[in-house]
Amino acid sequence: MMLPILISSVVALAIVGERFWTLRPNKLAPPGTLPQVRGWLKKGQLNAQRLKTLREESPLGRILATGLANARHGRDIMKESIQEEATGVVHDLEKYLSTLGSIAAIAPLLGLLGTVIGMIDVFAAIMMHGTGDAAQLAGGISQALLTTAAGLVVAIPAIFFHRFFVRRVEEITVGMEQSAVHLVDLVHGEREATPGQTPGEKT
Repeated sequence: MMLPILISSVVALAIVGERFWTLRPNKLAPPGTLPQVRGWLKKGQLNAQRLKTLREESPLGRILATGLANARHGRDIMKESIQEEATGVVHDLEKYLSTLGSIAAIAPLLGLLGTVIGMIDVFAAIMMHGTGDAAQLAGGISQALLTTAAGLVVAIPAIFFHRFFVRRVEEITVGMEQSAVHLVDLVHGEREATPGQTPGEKT
């Protein structure tokens, strides 16, 4: 079972490195994107070329560009188009995280399976040769337990990084959602106040 555990550790390490590189907040949602769009709108400089540039700059730019492209159809259509594009963006952000979570769940089981197989071999040897050599018996048990230790060594960091990246995706998603809401309000005016709410106060 050591070979599958080793392969799992290599895959998990590759995913962690790739996600650290990909899930950089400044790359996914640059803080200057919304102010830049606001400036274009105020100056009447928004055109097809700028929308294309915005779409190619970042995932947040994709969402905002999609909303702006559908802004003329009204608030509801603009919001729907933003939500549809955001669904694809979030799917990309969560890429490989399910694999990392699976490795975190499977690695300890592989280790336990290796230990069980090793203990079966040890008891089979005891049945055939007895317990005359205690040192050899202890060595066999120790070797059988190595796979459990190896599985835990792989699983514990995998669980930590899986939860870390899930949390990062959530934070980035919330930031993008807030930017999209600000854009809709900027294009179509402030949202209407709910009953009992003072005018100008946002929900």
